[in-house]
Amino acid sequence: MKVLQVITGLDAGGAEQQLAMLMRRTRHESDVIALYNPGPVADQIRDEGTPVRNLGMRRNTELGALLRLRRLIREGGYDVVHTHLYRSQIYARPAAWLAGTPVVLTTEHSIGETHIERRKMSASVRTLYLASELFSDGTIAVSETVRDRLIRWGVRDSKITVVPNGLEVDQLAFSATDRNLTRQQFGIAPETYVIGALGRLDTNKRVDRTIEAAAPFLSDQCKVLVIGRGDDMPRLKAVAEQLGVAERVIFGGYQGDTRAMLSAFDLYVAASEQETFGLSVLEAIANGLPVLYTTCPALIGIQTERARQVEGSVMALRAEISKAIEAGPGARDPDRNVFARYGAESTAKQIDDLYEHLLATRRGSWRRRRARRAPIAATSASSEALAEVAATAPAGDGGI
Repeated sequence: MKVLQVITGLDAGGAEQQLAMLMRRTRHESDVIALYNPGPVADQIRDEGTPVRNLGMRRNTELGALLRLRRLIREGGYDVVHTHLYRSQIYARPAAWLAGTPVVLTTEHSIGETHIERRKMSASVRTLYLASELFSDGTIAVSETVRDRLIRWGVRDSKITVVPNGLEVDQLAFSATDRNLTRQQFGIAPETYVIGALGRLDTNKRVDRTIEAAAPFLSDQCKVLVIGRGDDMPRLKAVAEQLGVAERVIFGGYQGDTRAMLSAFDLYVAASEQETFGLSVLEAIANGLPVLYTTCPALIGIQTERARQVEGSVMALRAEISKAIEAGPGARDPDRNVFARYGAESTAKQIDDLYEHLLATRRGSWRRRRARRAPIAATSASSEALAEVAATAPAGDGGI
């Protein structure tokens, strides 16, 4: 079976890393297309043997990209086109349908209560999403929380399959060697207590609250290490300056070795306003870290002593950070009960099985489905919504 994975970009992020994990584990022949910004994860996927192509989109609204995608999909003769992230869904789902692809599938990684990725969930954004969804055979939701949000948004329950994100647990295990090397890299003494944050830096992650909550405790013996990059970095640096702790908050930028970064921490804090899964929290648990988190759908119904849910105010975070510092670093053993549900092999197998099930179900009937659908109405709705989103969207990834 030939599968094409289409994703908006391949900079560092949870959806991007999940795609890299799937490419390592899938049993099917695969190619990857990034609409733009083939960042470090593209290099990682290529190095591990999967071809990656950059479509080279230059702006939010570029209808020619749909035609280029259709041509590439048709030339590739793919059995399945699998899309990830909003802009990819808007362009690749109709492109795959126009190319005659038997199965078109989406993974929904990032639909929140008020935003999808970093877009406000406006009527035009919703219209465009649901119009392109007409060209899709199914959607993978990464959690029950995402499934419920999709249904409320208008996606049919019968088209949704829940497949949780997967983790390479053994590859995230604590390493004393990595801990020492990473601390040397950032000029952190071995005995210093390190409060860590890791991931894309945007306002939803509320890293500023972690900095503000930790500020009274920061000194040469206690520091915050922020790993990641994103649009929120200048504001976060300004917050550290205003609080007088700039010298004790280290911004490490993007780092490809997640295990090494987590191993350098003594406490992991995830203060997000909303999450669709909470992958970074699970990664920290896999590294054996104590974790404070405000929301993590992946842990709903799971009891673990490694992670404590905290109300998201600065004072609540501060109280729990104080307790963690007082307790000091502990043993770094992952809670294996958490990962019975979230192993990488299981996730990849479920996705591969879904490809095969949909192809077996759809192959004989996809031509009839093409005739039954209403692509003209969908295209009209998409064009109107596209124009409205384009008129109001910020440049870059804030638009389509």
